[in-house]
Amino acid sequence: QVHLAESGGGLVQAGGSLRLSCAASGSIINLNAMNWNRQVPGKLRELVARITSGGRITYADSVKGRFTISRDNTKNTVYLQMDNLKPEDTAVYSCNEHLTVPTSEGQGYIEAWGQGTKVTDTS
Repeated sequence: QVHLAESGGGLVQAGGSLRLSCAASGSIINLNAMNWNRQVPGKLRELVARITSGGRITYADSVKGRFTISRDNTKNTVYLQMDNLKPEDTAVYSCNEHLTVPTSEGQGYIEAWGQGTKVTDTS
């Protein structure tokens, strides 16, 4: 069983910064693509940033130049550095990861989700 634990959310003023972390634990063979998403009540969930196992990175247009995704495979952790935050960045941020895990037949692929961490602009 795999568990994702997010941290780093909180209150911030416009122009401020926060760093989110998402640590995976459990029986893991390999971390593949790792994503940060966000959702505002009443709206669809938005993919904010993605980093593949090969290091390829993509961002939503709304966060380009302000957010930076990175990963530390030694810690099974993905980070989201958020700078120059804006009121419209207020949302619940969640990570999801595609993982290779051991199975009774060798290995398999799963997608796991974190519980979410709230980021609120206080401006």
